[in-house]
Amino acid sequence: MVFEKENINTMTMTSEFMIALYGSFAQAESESISKNVSWGKQKAYAEGKVAFQYSKLLGYQKGADGKPEIVPDEAETVHLIYELFLDGLSFTRIKNALESKGKLTAMGNQIWSESNIKSILKNEKYVGDVLLQKTFTADCITKKVVKNNGERPMYLVTKHHAPIIDRDTFNRVQQELARRSSKRKISDKTTTEQGKYSSKYALSELLICGNCGTPYRRCTWTAGGKKQIVWRCISRLDHGKKYCSESPTIHEDKLHRAILKAVNEYLGCGDEIAKILKANIGSVLECKNQQEILNLEQRLKDLDKARNDLISLITGGGCDENKLDCEFEKIHAEEQEINEKLSELRKNAEISTDTQNKIDSAMEMLAHENFQVEVFDNVIVRKLIDCVKVLSKEKLLIVFKGGVEVKAQMEK
Repeated sequence: MVFEKENINTMTMTSEFMIALYGSFAQAESESISKNVSWGKQKAYAEGKVAFQYSKLLGYQKGADGKPEIVPDEAETVHLIYELFLDGLSFTRIKNALESKGKLTAMGNQIWSESNIKSILKNEKYVGDVLLQKTFTADCITKKVVKNNGERPMYLVTKHHAPIIDRDTFNRVQQELARRSSKRKISDKTTTEQGKYSSKYALSELLICGNCGTPYRRCTWTAGGKKQIVWRCISRLDHGKKYCSESPTIHEDKLHRAILKAVNEYLGCGDEIAKILKANIGSVLECKNQQEILNLEQRLKDLDKARNDLISLITGGGCDENKLDCEFEKIHAEEQEINEKLSELRKNAEISTDTQNKIDSAMEMLAHENFQVEVFDNVIVRKLIDCVKVLSKEKLLIVFKGGVEVKAQMEK
């Protein structure tokens, strides 16, 4: 039969209609297979089954038992990346350092990319965990893989294999990644780019104007054909005296010598400083609100008991449920208020733990750096110093990790 208007000829298999029909069947079959495969993967994820792509994972290889096994040489490279990042180096400088040392990527390449380094720093596999279904195939026809932003459930398998990086170091790296990414240029018109992270000079983040609280910026002055490196308040550079009327210009060589002298005095009093740091650890980590937390938790238990008593009263026929609605609402409202307070107090406890990590790092420096620092070192400055406040043209207030404050005098 031939339908001329519809262009359908049931006598031939080359008909456009048949091609479209078979195409629809093929697409339906493909979608069905895709759903089955997705269901199988979903079930495997839920059961904690993990498949590694060892060719793209630096530091691990498939062991005799089928589980990930650490490759010592590659693990050393991973450790180096984490160490350099915590020392304050940018992705570009880490890339250059790895290439100069002849370190190879997981694929055996001598050339590193910044995205590769960042993925290593963010990869939970290096602490022995595996996060499953971070990506998924959105369309079985185009095969497009997209990042999972909550469209599909993700599954975290903890302590799955031997870690290369300890959890404390990994957590500090994640905090530093978040801190750096949060730094953005405040205004497109601001040529000084206040807020942008700089790994080259440690003082770009640490040197603060004592008058307005704005960071200082490294500048080059040219006078009489000679160049001088100085540090100036960013607010003063951008707006003149509008917001900061008193912010001295500091010559870099004098600034470095003053900080270097203070650092050596700090390192020279290792035992005394260590005692102060330990005392600060106690004051920081001893939660001032610990008793309040205990009291609030006990109050939650009391409220839960009160609710159960009301329920027992109703079920026993001792009182009408409608008459106790107000009491139930009061209990619920108080529970919500208590839970909000507890969340805030526990968040403060987490901040205290982060402070402990910083102090521990400083104490480790004191234990091993039993020498005089002869030249200004950005890495040592980052590890030991929280901030440097410019009090005047000749005075600095240096705040070390753990809260130790030292006033330093600059040369005239």
